[in-house]
Amino acid sequence: MSDLRWRGKHRAELRRRGPNLAEAALRVRAEQVCEELTAQKDAWRHGFTRRRVLAGAGAVGVAALGSQLATTRVAFAAPETVTRTLVVVFLRGGLDGLSVIVPAGDRNYLNARPNIGVQTSQLLKGDNTFGLHPALAPLEPFWKAGTMAAVHAVHNPDASRSHFQAQDCLERGSASQVVRTGWLDRTLGAMGPGTTFRAIAEGGSMPRSLVGTEPKLVLDGVEGFRLSGPDYLHDKTLNALRTLYTGFEHPVVQQAKVTLAALDQARKLANTPYRPVAPYPPGGFGDQLRDVARLIKAGVGLRVAAVEIGGWDMHTNLGNVDGGDMRNNLTALAQGMGAFATDLGDKLSDVTLVTMSEFGRRVAQNGNAGTDHGHGSLMMMLGGGLVGGQVHGKWPGLAPSALDNGDLAGANDVRDVLGELLTRRFNVGDVKKIFPEHDFKTIGAFR
Repeated sequence: MSDLRWRGKHRAELRRRGPNLAEAALRVRAEQVCEELTAQKDAWRHGFTRRRVLAGAGAVGVAALGSQLATTRVAFAAPETVTRTLVVVFLRGGLDGLSVIVPAGDRNYLNARPNIGVQTSQLLKGDNTFGLHPALAPLEPFWKAGTMAAVHAVHNPDASRSHFQAQDCLERGSASQVVRTGWLDRTLGAMGPGTTFRAIAEGGSMPRSLVGTEPKLVLDGVEGFRLSGPDYLHDKTLNALRTLYTGFEHPVVQQAKVTLAALDQARKLANTPYRPVAPYPPGGFGDQLRDVARLIKAGVGLRVAAVEIGGWDMHTNLGNVDGGDMRNNLTALAQGMGAFATDLGDKLSDVTLVTMSEFGRRVAQNGNAGTDHGHGSLMMMLGGGLVGGQVHGKWPGLAPSALDNGDLAGANDVRDVLGELLTRRFNVGDVKKIFPEHDFKTIGAFR
């Protein structure tokens, strides 16, 4: 089949795959290679050569996926040299942190939220100032054990209250449009070499925080990371692709080898039954955290994982402890995080999970028993190395004079929290390379 015919045949498929363009290209080309080798045993003799394939669209497919997984300029470390993993959970929609970790007994809070405020008697014990929403009960043991903490009144460099702008700014780690890459991509560069599985995004697309030059994977579960097509052709397809690049000198060769190794490793993981220690909640978030835990415990060298859960834009029906969207969402979040921590067991000491959201909400409830876009938000941390069991950072309070145009003021910069995490947990020496516009100050949340 000519390159022109191949491109025409599969153009619709590549467009349909969208963000997974590279993976689609590799899959369809691999299937075509296998079909041709099976149907024409003498294809090599008639001119079906490695050089011919590299000159056509097949090379584009393998090279594109290879660049997503690994590039030839990256040195690869052994999996056993990776001891710590950062898991970033993005709560999309603007989390109302005042409903999650509540200033206990604060009359300003209760007066501003007569229908949705959490009464002091209903809170789980936090510290001397704050209590935890009762839906966080699955996380209470970790809070008490010192492996969970929080930072309140966190502010994003962008104060527009626009979901799109705030998320973009937060995930780039900069208010300047000059900074194009994501903060997690720059973090990977600072962490140094790693394995093919050094960075993953769970779900169907690459988050803005990982966009950049460093290699990473988009996974919709380990089982989903495989060549499409019938199982009986899988080994033939891989062998055909390996043969194409054996003994050939070209920059794409290393990319192809790493890609094929990743597919092979993912297949072995998928074929090994995984039995988590704790039950995860059903649905996307639970499945994603389960997959991350599986990779950590498998020792594949995972350094960074990005997970997200939406539904936090609660303009209506926020509710209280008896029902509503906040209780439901927090229940799923806490169950997932609690199962993740329990499943990891002793390995939790080498993992830091951090939650973030683009902005907080206004202090006063609105006319629909919800809250509107605000400013100061909340970050929660779970894992090793924490000064746990307390809320860190400056607390501006909820007195009318302390509010920022009706919002909880942003007293703690998100880049300070992340900067402290990176320097104290992941040996990143120069935070300025991660957050170029910011003068880093410690919060005191990490040992």
